[in-house]
Amino acid sequence: MAFAQPIDGRAKVASGETTAVARPIVSIVMPCLNEEQTVETCVKKAVGWLQRSGTVGEVLVVDNGSNDRSVELATSAGARVVHESRRGYGVALRRGFAEARGEWLVMGDCDDTYEFGDLDDLMRPLDQGYDLSVGNRFAGGIAPGAMTWSHRYIGTPVISLMLKMFTGLKVGDSQCGLRAFTREALDRLDLKTDGMELASEMILKAARRGLKVADVPVPYGERLGEAKLNTVRDGWRHLRFLLLASPNYLFTIPGLVLTLLGVGTLAAALPNESIEFGEWDWQPVFAGGIFVVVGINALLLGFASRLYTTARGITNEDRTVRFYNRYLGFEAFVGIGAVLALAGVALDILLAFYEPEGLSTLGLMGVAQTLIIAGANVLLVGSMASLLEGE
Repeated sequence: MAFAQPIDGRAKVASGETTAVARPIVSIVMPCLNEEQTVETCVKKAVGWLQRSGTVGEVLVVDNGSNDRSVELATSAGARVVHESRRGYGVALRRGFAEARGEWLVMGDCDDTYEFGDLDDLMRPLDQGYDLSVGNRFAGGIAPGAMTWSHRYIGTPVISLMLKMFTGLKVGDSQCGLRAFTREALDRLDLKTDGMELASEMILKAARRGLKVADVPVPYGERLGEAKLNTVRDGWRHLRFLLLASPNYLFTIPGLVLTLLGVGTLAAALPNESIEFGEWDWQPVFAGGIFVVVGINALLLGFASRLYTTARGITNEDRTVRFYNRYLGFEAFVGIGAVLALAGVALDILLAFYEPEGLSTLGLMGVAQTLIIAGANVLLVGSMASLLEGE
């Protein structure tokens, strides 16, 4: 039994003694890897909710390579089972979304930690015009032993804070695996990731694409069977995705700070070769050159990353990308790089024949070398940016 009742277009939604407007067909998607202890229970609860709420829908279990009785039990409980040989939480869910027949979709783990028997609160925001409904386990209640202290007090709060900082979207539990969304929202999200970081990708892209997101309290129970989450590996994958998807925070802002610090330090080196702090003698010319070169590299990498993430739909086109498309390109980067490098060479030649008064020769030589290195980097990164633009 794939569907709880015949597909007749739209289904009535029961709400107490009244009947709400018709609800689209709902697909409840569950990724599964060796969950024979719980998958049958989860499927039966989901099928029961479809029947009690009067919702036309299906329960779809995506088997991700189980070698136990998970497939047999899911099928007997009323689910439609599809198989995905490539391992990964995100891979399994994306396969399930592609196979689902519903106009609205629900995703949730089949380890019996989520309450599939009562999805009314989760679905209600979609009835009210929201695009995405995200469960909040902290607001709904976490059963004793259901979540490790590291996930409860460090991992999930930190990732949620980063998402709020990067997107401005206030979601209390960014890693909750119980969610509901429309087919149109799914198409706009254009999900790409293969692992647990799909949860973060969904939130980040929802914010950047202007989707209307609801935060819904949901209970969270203790799971049975072996946990599939690896704290270090999956935590790093989340962090890596968020940083790469937010090049301004990873590259641009640190690069701007370092460049300004380097320029100021080089300026301090021009009148004096060294600055004394008590018994400590500091030569700012070396530090200034390093700051400027590293800072410019970071700015250039941030620019190239912005082109890359925008081309792949991870970030939206902004003023930086529009400025590049209008005024810059491979030739412009080559020209800027060449001008900087030639200015550095010219200053070196000048210093070989002329010793300026009142200025540090060593400081000016440091400026010259910094210009040459920065120019070469601008030229090289400009070439890479042009390649990204052509993809």
